[in-house]
Amino acid sequence: MTRRVNRRDFVLTSAAGLAAAAATPRTLFGQGPTMMTPRSVKPIVVSSANGHRFKNGGTKTCVETAFEGIVRGDDVLDSLIAGVNIVELDPEDTSVGYGGLPNADGVVQLDSCCMHGPKKQAGGVACLEGVRTPSRVAKAVMEQTDHHLIVGKGAQDFARNMGFTIEADLNTDRSRQIWLEWKRRTDPEHYLDPRKREEVERKVMREMIEEGLVDENHLYGTINCDGISPKGEICGVTTTSGLAWKIPGRVGDSPILGAGLYVDGAVGAAGSTGRGEANLYNLCSFMIVEGMRRGLAPKDAGMEALRRIQANTVEKRLLNGRGLPNFGINFYVINARGEHAGVGMYSNDRLKFAVCDENGARLEPIEPLLPGNPED
Repeated sequence: MTRRVNRRDFVLTSAAGLAAAAATPRTLFGQGPTMMTPRSVKPIVVSSANGHRFKNGGTKTCVETAFEGIVRGDDVLDSLIAGVNIVELDPEDTSVGYGGLPNADGVVQLDSCCMHGPKKQAGGVACLEGVRTPSRVAKAVMEQTDHHLIVGKGAQDFARNMGFTIEADLNTDRSRQIWLEWKRRTDPEHYLDPRKREEVERKVMREMIEEGLVDENHLYGTINCDGISPKGEICGVTTTSGLAWKIPGRVGDSPILGAGLYVDGAVGAAGSTGRGEANLYNLCSFMIVEGMRRGLAPKDAGMEALRRIQANTVEKRLLNGRGLPNFGINFYVINARGEHAGVGMYSNDRLKFAVCDENGARLEPIEPLLPGNPED
């Protein structure tokens, strides 16, 4: 005989069922996304190798400065930007900020973006001229506007309005002489047959690297720097002068959220240096963070992104004699537990990334996806 349920019993039974459902979402509805939010972690800063090479006449490198600020209790993003400012301002680094290698017209155009994990905010600038520290302008975009990216003359006007000094030319004597040498060796027309232009420019670049005029790592020069505090607060910043001798107005991956940098405060951060176009096509920094959200370790998430780039590189002009990508690209990764990795398409004894933690600052080797060199 069927038991009749009165209104009072129905309400109580339904409420109990809803409470049970709310209390056990993973059991009833499947596994939710991985959210790694430990109560405390060991602080760490990771960056591209130039983060532990240049001091701009001071006593500390980028990662040392950033780590010192984080353990002192300063805001994580403020600490990271103070670190990359050292590299942006150092004329000896021709890949970032003041003295960065200019575009094809001899003009230094700078890109940068930053992301603040706890605040869930971001800001960026692209094709910015006349300001030595684009990372600080990117932070001003984050804090003073409702936008994520401002470019070109608008970015310069915004920087001026925010009180930044605008200089007529960010070339140093060194960067200008390197550009003049490149200009002398190449055809001054820049809209040639793509195949002819690629052959000429690759040949000239290899010659200038072999002669010691250009640092190989500065052709795609950039610095990415990411950090986590003892409270698990994660932030990141990327800043660059972009591809050496690029077509004026070219924007690479560095200022683009999800490409040159991506941060999720509950999961981790990833940033990149190397061929920006390959990163842009695949939005790899976002992909890496999402891989860690699924439970991948930093190294494995980075390798997954590199394999995606390799699979999507099919144009013959971008392949070497082995049918593999003929360019380099690296990723610097941390998760919310403070675990880290530096991975690249290729590696060699000189290719490293910077780390600073309780054991001090150091360079660690990049772990490669592929053997050999991109030119093999």
